Amino acid sequence: MLVWLDEVAATWACSVCQNPNMVTVKIDEMVFKKPVKSGEQVNIYGEVKEMGTTSMTMYVEARNKNYYTHEEQAVCSTYFTFVRIDEQGNAIPIPETVRNKYPKKAD
Repeated sequence: MLVWLDEVAATWACSVCQNPNMVTVKIDEMVFKKPVKSGEQVNIYGEVKEMGTTSMTMYVEARNKNYYTHEEQAVCSTYFTFVRIDEQGNAIPIPETVRNKYPKKAD
């Protein structure tokens, strides 16, 4: 489940930050609230929480969905922090136009 969340969050971070090179630098405590059984549908949701000069933090939550009632229940959640990098692996600024759309990281 953690791999799924990281892949989805990283893909979304790349899209938000307009760069194909975002790296995971931190995963906060992962809270597993209930197991996911084989064959269950899992939906993953996220929200940008903070945007820094070169990094962003987002909240990510996975929910399983009941096929019959369409109700969703949270199964796990965490915060991911990503850094925007260039081809050499150096941190580079997130465009100001992107940074201005999201809450600023507290210094």
